[in-house]
Amino acid sequence: MSDQKEIVVIGGGITGLTAAYYLQKKIKEEQLPYKVKLLEASSRLGGKIMSVKRDGYTFERGPDSFLIRKPSATRLVKEVGLEDELIKNGTGQSYILVDKKLHKMPSGSFMGIPTQVRPFLFSSIFSAKGKLRAGLDFIKPKGKQAADQSLGLFFRRRFGDELVENLVEPLLSGIYAGDIDELSLMATFPNFYELEQEHRSLVKGLRKTVPKKKNNKGKKPSMFYSLQNGLESLVEGVEANLDPGTVLKGTGVDHIERKNDHYHLLLSDGQAIEADSVVLAAPHFAARRMLSQYEFMDAFKEMPATSVANVVLAFDQSAIKKDIDGTGFVVSRNSDYRITACTWTHKKWPQSTPDGKVLLRCYVGRPGDEQVVDLTDQEIVDIVLHDLKRIMKIDKEPEFSMVSRWKNAMPQYSVGHKERLKFVRDKMQAELPGVFLAGSSYEGIGIPDCIDQGEAAVDQVLSYLNSQI
Repeated sequence: MSDQKEIVVIGGGITGLTAAYYLQKKIKEEQLPYKVKLLEASSRLGGKIMSVKRDGYTFERGPDSFLIRKPSATRLVKEVGLEDELIKNGTGQSYILVDKKLHKMPSGSFMGIPTQVRPFLFSSIFSAKGKLRAGLDFIKPKGKQAADQSLGLFFRRRFGDELVENLVEPLLSGIYAGDIDELSLMATFPNFYELEQEHRSLVKGLRKTVPKKKNNKGKKPSMFYSLQNGLESLVEGVEANLDPGTVLKGTGVDHIERKNDHYHLLLSDGQAIEADSVVLAAPHFAARRMLSQYEFMDAFKEMPATSVANVVLAFDQSAIKKDIDGTGFVVSRNSDYRITACTWTHKKWPQSTPDGKVLLRCYVGRPGDEQVVDLTDQEIVDIVLHDLKRIMKIDKEPEFSMVSRWKNAMPQYSVGHKERLKFVRDKMQAELPGVFLAGSSYEGIGIPDCIDQGEAAVDQVLSYLNSQI
């Protein structure tokens, strides 16, 4: 190989794009003799980030926002010159569908966990028995120290089934699109375990640690950012800031082999390229396939990835006979509805929708009902409309609808995830030095989490290559 070191980033989602962008930035700043290539198997970049403009609407087929409190996404937006495009979500009342009725989400909570007692005591979501059981959090001893446990086990022990199934589960499974009785506490919300260990009561712990909200009479502060022209403009902005020739689309990697002190990448078109360091910003099952000769990658064999779908529906305002003042609702686990949540996009993101119109985005594919994703577009739309008409009294057909399927797109951090990941990374460091994992399969599924992992991979690559000089 030449004196110039070759870095290959595999995967053109937001993680891989971040890694490629910051690698090139640091290489230029430090005048390093390294070159970056980004390989993406599909014909487009961005992964699950996909924006659509249609008939005056702007909407997302994948994620619709990112958390303001996690700074890495905002920083990347500014890096690529899109700061003026940042918009905050409209705020308002959110609801939960329990027993065929929309109930106001209790105020004074964090991820469904009470931080104020009064709103929960007066909430119609829970029975008197359920409220009494949840109150045992104040007197129950802290759990025994454990390396890991499921989210469901942890929260059921603290609050009982009713609060978990009517409030906690719809919120948390909405984030991870999985079964909270299978998801790892330590890989998703380790802060809750730490609060219990330190304060015994989760409610007391949250009261002491969650920042007090200012007593504003106005609307609650926005928690999310998006971009005026859709989140995909961030993808386009990062791509535009990469050096010409960096990105190769339609270029998958079938196999990675170590050859002495570098790597041989066999591409899907039969060609091969060489690399001194590799960022594997690909799903765990794809990474395992590319490194199939290494037995330690079998640790990912049993790691599931769930499938979900969402449906965007556009209506004239006159079609909604029961308008609701709020931004959307989630659905209790115990309901007989097949939708899991609905965002009133025209209220959450007012600039997305023309005046006099309504834009709804509904989600299907709860645990145990994943086969819904394989139905035809019309069948999925019919299911969603059937449920919506029961809730919102819609008496007209949508002006248009769009179904987005995300098959095997939601990695599941099942119990023991952190230990499995550490095992794989330790083995990679020993047997595949210079190859680094990053992306939603590993340490967080949100946009900022993926950007954080892309940035971390940059430091790992440069530290490794600089040590070889």
